[in-house]
Amino acid sequence: MTSILDRPLKPRTFSGLEPRRRIINHVATVLVTLATLIALTPLVLVLISVVARGIHAVTSSAWWTHSQANMTAIDPGGGAFHAIVGTLLQGALSAAVSIPIGILVAIYLVEYGGNSLPARAVTFMVDILTGVPSIVATIFIYAVWVSVLGFPRSQLAVSLALVLLMVPVIVRATEEMLWIVPMDLREASYALGAPKWKTIVRIVIPTGSSGIITGIMLALARVMGETAPLLVLVGYSQQMNFDVLSGFMGSLPGMMYDQTLIGAGTHPVPTDRLWGAALTLIVVIAIMNIGARVIARVLAPKTS
Repeated sequence: MTSILDRPLKPRTFSGLEPRRRIINHVATVLVTLATLIALTPLVLVLISVVARGIHAVTSSAWWTHSQANMTAIDPGGGAFHAIVGTLLQGALSAAVSIPIGILVAIYLVEYGGNSLPARAVTFMVDILTGVPSIVATIFIYAVWVSVLGFPRSQLAVSLALVLLMVPVIVRATEEMLWIVPMDLREASYALGAPKWKTIVRIVIPTGSSGIITGIMLALARVMGETAPLLVLVGYSQQMNFDVLSGFMGSLPGMMYDQTLIGAGTHPVPTDRLWGAALTLIVVIAIMNIGARVIARVLAPKTS
């Protein structure tokens, strides 16, 4: 007598279920592809439009080496060197303050805070700051830095306003990357006798460095295109100014706004400068993103 276990198993049939799954899979693939195309279409069109209209300005050598000092609105020539330098100084100051604060706050929330009341309060404040408009951060810095403390309007004040916009983005990106680092790596480090701080510095942060740097670049790209802090806290200058503590400062967003005030759209010279500044800002952000990805790849822990 043969037992039930000795009998061959018959394959189960799903009577029409497999064709239905294929159809649903095809429909989902089509919808996802269509959504991707819809999302990319305006981005591609914007990029093509900016490149087509701004390429004439940026291909001039003077664009990268000269400023707009002592030039009127309709004088051809000049460049955006003053605006490029101002934008890079603005981004460097903002990053120097916001990156350490954002990363340390994220480390506290993931590694030390847990579900404590201070950690929940910090998370709540980060959530609020994430949705704060740039003009609100600008007015706050103006009220505290300029009105109460009496410091002059300067590039430093602009950077402080941008820090309020960068920190929550960096905190959220770093926090998410730290959460996905496997707990086994932490436990292995603890088992070898490494203290917690060294585990975080040597194991956790390098493992999530790629995503952390990406979050930093997203935050930096966001603030480098802000205009409200520039208009309220420093003002635009057509001349070079390396002093971040006083004086008006050139920047690419400020240059674009300035060209709209002096005839962009009605005269070809300010119009070319407007589109050239827009294309230059895209190029600067693209170069920074590429450089950040290269750095992240170099710093990433080796798997072999």
